[in-house]
Amino acid sequence: MKKPILLSAVLFLSINAVNATEHHSGHGGGGMGGNSSTAGSCLKPRLSTFLPAHMATAAPESEFSFRAFNVDKPEQIFVTVKNIPVEITTEFKDPYYQVRGKLPASLSATAARINIKVTAKSPHCEAENGWLIKIAEK
Repeated sequence: MKKPILLSAVLFLSINAVNATEHHSGHGGGGMGGNSSTAGSCLKPRLSTFLPAHMATAAPESEFSFRAFNVDKPEQIFVTVKNIPVEITTEFKDPYYQVRGKLPASLSATAARINIKVTAKSPHCEAENGWLIKIAEK
């Protein structure tokens, strides 16, 4: 009686190990994510090093910058300031893009959120982040 139970337990564990291996085999492959031809595999973009710092005071029309990791193409990065689209420049500095933009000329003596959205084919591979700054008077 003990042999069939032991055999069933071994068979059950083996099947679970195979299923786990198949399920996780596509995650994290490739250094930049999204480069793999396997559907559903990506590294979520990470946004960091926001300048000027959160809640800092910046001059009108001054430059801001941040880093975008795990982004395939800079065309995937969109920035708005207080819902105003902002033109950005990007420079690839392995392993990230250094992104720069300028505060819109129409904004002064206000607070504004610099909002970043990184698009992708899969919603699981998209990111959105940002930070709040104070814009001084002209």
